[in-house]
Amino acid sequence: MAEPMPNSAALVLFSGGQDSTVCLAWALERFERVETVGFDYGQRHAIELEQRHVILRALKERFARWAEKLGEDHIIEMAELGAISETALTREAEIEMTAAGLPSTFVPGRNLLFFTYAAALGYRRGIHALVGGMCETDYSGYPDCRDETIRALEKSISLGMDRAFTLLTPLMWIGKADTWAMADALGGETLVEIIVEYTHTCYLGERSARHDWGYGCGVCPACALRAKGWHQWQRDKAVVRAE
Repeated sequence: MAEPMPNSAALVLFSGGQDSTVCLAWALERFERVETVGFDYGQRHAIELEQRHVILRALKERFARWAEKLGEDHIIEMAELGAISETALTREAEIEMTAAGLPSTFVPGRNLLFFTYAAALGYRRGIHALVGGMCETDYSGYPDCRDETIRALEKSISLGMDRAFTLLTPLMWIGKADTWAMADALGGETLVEIIVEYTHTCYLGERSARHDWGYGCGVCPACALRAKGWHQWQRDKAVVRAE
């Protein structure tokens, strides 16, 4: 892993899901101080906001080297985003492909707003490194997850706030199996266990069904992607052991 950045701080976009938890661990390995921010936009799977606190507590209790780095946690209310978007993530609707060729779970402008609001918070707190779990390797085609989008947004935020902000996306070029592997490399079995037991990914907010990869309905796109990555990672580990 990389050496920690001296005299540095990062603000992690932390939803309570698998990807953002891995990104949080990644940041804790590299920065001296790490704060977190979550967004309440009326999401259908609002249980992820509850899981955030469970995950943060588990990280502090089980990783002494990270506990001293974890700083303040923030929640930003963005109910208007859910009100105007009318997607399958913000209302009871079927998850399907739309005429635009995007899943009905796409919330227009969500990541653009997340990073912009995070930058405004970071500006006030003197934090100019923002970390997000966007990825265009294993994703649903969301245009605001593309690296090109993030790089353009980084430039716009830096110009608009007259500060050199850096938008870091450590998962951008890796798949879900590699995300599980990254978690293992960062925090071993302990971090993997925290992700399995406490993080929430399921779009339907289902936490009554426990699978080997965690909790969820098991059929929505988010669950399917998480499960596929888990099983691929398990196969990859088996191959390595066999060699």
